[in-house]
Amino acid sequence: MAHQGTASRGSERTEQSWSLPHVPGARFGGSKPLYVLSSSSTFSAAEELAYDLQQLGRATVVGEPTRGGAHPCNGWTLHPHLEATVPVGRAINPVSSTNWEGTGVQPDVPCAAADSLDRAHALALARLAPEQPSIATAPAGS
Repeated sequence: MAHQGTASRGSERTEQSWSLPHVPGARFGGSKPLYVLSSSSTFSAAEELAYDLQQLGRATVVGEPTRGGAHPCNGWTLHPHLEATVPVGRAINPVSSTNWEGTGVQPDVPCAAADSLDRAHALALARLAPEQPSIATAPAGS
């Protein structure tokens, strides 16, 4: 079960989020190849999914670096046309002990977002292709 920690600003408290111990339905399985596509528009919760799966070694991230929004924020309206948004916590990945704030999730396979689906598809096909036996050739002149 994957979990993510969030440290609250101004507090020693860290909250943990865990996946449910039981989810009904068929399982995808832990050994099937999994590819997560990313772009410069990928942000926040989508980044967390990509980062957590990448850090667990469970998925390959294909595409562009993401925007880098890891910290939970609260917003306050200061004026009808002005809002202040302030981080109120910090996401902490249990594997890396850090997060993607300001740096984004760095793809394992960098490529343009427009090419990421084709690239991931090619990677999946290559991984799933049966091993080709080597063809032994007779020495020349036999």
